[in-house]
Amino acid sequence: MKTLQDLFEHEVKDLYSAEKQLVEALPKMVKTATDKKLQKAFTDHLEETKKQFETVHAICDELDINPTSTKCKAMEGLIEECDGMIKEDAVSDVKDAGLIACAQRIEHYEISGYGTAVRYAKELGHKSIATKLQEILNQEYDADGLLDKIAKSRINEKAKS
Repeated sequence: MKTLQDLFEHEVKDLYSAEKQLVEALPKMVKTATDKKLQKAFTDHLEETKKQFETVHAICDELDINPTSTKCKAMEGLIEECDGMIKEDAVSDVKDAGLIACAQRIEHYEISGYGTAVRYAKELGHKSIATKLQEILNQEYDADGLLDKIAKSRINEKAKS
């Protein structure tokens, strides 16, 4: 990597890999969650993640880069943590609280990644790409906020007892 453009393209490929891995992981989280609102949040975010993946793929096409040459090791590790929670022998409410914690770590990683990519896109003059990435970033903030609301209003209280 020699330029900010090179770094930007690397970041976009990393986000592509992260979204691809998440599309594969979210169905397990949907299946494991027992709280209906949490299941719906995971299901809705799965559909949103599929669209995000398509958007990032289109961005890769627009930049003429091969996104399959990079594997997001951070997302791989975060998903491994979620898999550990899924396999954990825990009371359902406690497991749901753990799934929210795992999902929020993923959201925070994505927020960081998309925030950086938006900044780079703007600085490099990729206005339309910056707009698309900002839309995804806003969705990630919304998903994190919803998970936080579900945790505070229901899950954490049930898991305490």
